[in-house]
Amino acid sequence: MAQSPPDLKIPSSSTIVQVRIIDTTSHIEGISIAGFIEPHIKGFDTLSCPAFSFLIEHPSGRKVLFDLGVRKDHENYAKNIVNRIKDGGWKVIVKQGVKEQLEANGVDGKSIEAIIWSHWHWDHVGDPSTFEKDTALIVGPGFKKSFTPGYPQNQNSPILESDYEGRELREIAFDQNLKIGRFNAFDYFGDGSFYILDSPGHAIGHICGLARMSSSPNSFIFMGGDACHHGGEFRPTQYLPIPSSISPNPFDIKSSKPCPGSLFDDLYRDGDRTKPFYAIARLPDGKGVAHDVDEAEETISKVMEADAHDEIFVAMAHDESLLPVVDFFPKYANDFKSKGWVQDTRWLFLKDFAKAVGH
Repeated sequence: MAQSPPDLKIPSSSTIVQVRIIDTTSHIEGISIAGFIEPHIKGFDTLSCPAFSFLIEHPSGRKVLFDLGVRKDHENYAKNIVNRIKDGGWKVIVKQGVKEQLEANGVDGKSIEAIIWSHWHWDHVGDPSTFEKDTALIVGPGFKKSFTPGYPQNQNSPILESDYEGRELREIAFDQNLKIGRFNAFDYFGDGSFYILDSPGHAIGHICGLARMSSSPNSFIFMGGDACHHGGEFRPTQYLPIPSSISPNPFDIKSSKPCPGSLFDDLYRDGDRTKPFYAIARLPDGKGVAHDVDEAEETISKVMEADAHDEIFVAMAHDESLLPVVDFFPKYANDFKSKGWVQDTRWLFLKDFAKAVGH
């Protein structure tokens, strides 16, 4: 029997924000999962990654963006990033920048008061220089010390001077003595409508977002950045074991025939159906792709507690399983609960295990 998830003790508020999930048209193919997650599951070897951005609109008219995906002219990233993309052999496609998408759909780029980077990795930072100089750039703890000045002044920096030049570069200090679940939190608008969450581990300064989509009853979207790279890193759990009958069927979302949960019995890590399929990969020295593997695993354990609540829609930056279900920008995401997105996307990642289960 599933355990009841812990109370996240989210402060009450009647103020909500409107959120639109932007498919940034960024797509990265050919990334080996070997350095990201373990153990290996037969037939699932590479990630095919979209990249999502979030437009958050406060009732006062203030607007912020959470992440920007990949910049359209990715050949103009910092030199070490350009070389990394080339050496990785990845296929990177970007059809349109986020600002282009906004303005093509009636949102003035000048109206964006801030861009929030979940972290500094190239597939999240986009190109802030396309926005007005009075658009602030908001980052997580430790960012300035680690990455400024940017390239080319610092030839080793992964970010560009042009990303923050002439604009406010604001580093969040989680000093409000506020917690959401076990996350240290920052109340961005000061009214409980949107929180920035300290979520270290994957990268220096990694942060997540939590937006209140409705009140009475409450519903929220959790913007996960790269806290996880695959649904199998935070599902199943003791709060959300795989059901005996899975619907929609992850192998055919349009099918009326559910998928038997028993199909995955041989894939459980340590034979435990209440433990996520994957852990963060560790190299022989205990390190991995994550900046701090232990902290990253602790962050994932906090994500699992949030994910167990049906009123919270967890959206990781590269979750391909959202694509066939979610209404993307310019549509709004506030009705996700009535549309069933939580239940409809929860187990779709299992499609990646088709070969392993002989499907």
